Amino acid sequence: MNLEAVNEILTSIWTVWAVLIFAVIVFWAWRPKNRKRFEKDARIPLNDED
Repeated sequence: MNLEAVNEILTSIWTVWAVLIFAVIVFWAWRPKNRKRFEKDARIPLNDED
């Protein structure tokens, strides 16, 4: 096994890992359970509390 083959394998593994992490983050962000939290966080710049 030469370095080019190792590089191809590691690149494939990294790509799959990155796609899985992205899918988990998207799933977490779109869960209905998180809706109120994100709505509350979206209003933070509009709060005029001192």
